[in-house]
Amino acid sequence: QLQLVESGGGLVQPGESLRLSCAASGRTLDGRTLDYYAVAWFRQAPGKERERVSCISRGGSSPNYADFVKGRFTLSRDNAKATVYLQMNSLKPEDTAVYYCARGRYTYCSGYRANDYDSWGQGTQVTVSS
Repeated sequence: QLQLVESGGGLVQPGESLRLSCAASGRTLDGRTLDYYAVAWFRQAPGKERERVSCISRGGSSPNYADFVKGRFTLSRDNAKATVYLQMNSLKPEDTAVYYCARGRYTYCSGYRANDYDSWGQGTQVTVSS
């Protein structure tokens, strides 16, 4: 079973940075490891729906970003370490949420809804407050 574990969340002040990690272990029922799949980060603030923040394909080129994080967040992956990283700079109070990583169903990013992704992690809390 492929499992994902997020880490790196915390409490920071506006303008500061955090780097989230999503580490994978195990395999899917098809016998594949995380490096085969696209990976996305979602976030969910209290009372709001889960929204996709960014997604990176199997090859790691040209990640795509939601408009509200473009220019501030950078998504990357190290397939040798089975880990995906979300570098978050210039954090704002509205970035406060639980952040989740999730495995896509294909090698490329497809779908913006939570239902389009599988193998979710447990989430890591990010709080941006002065």
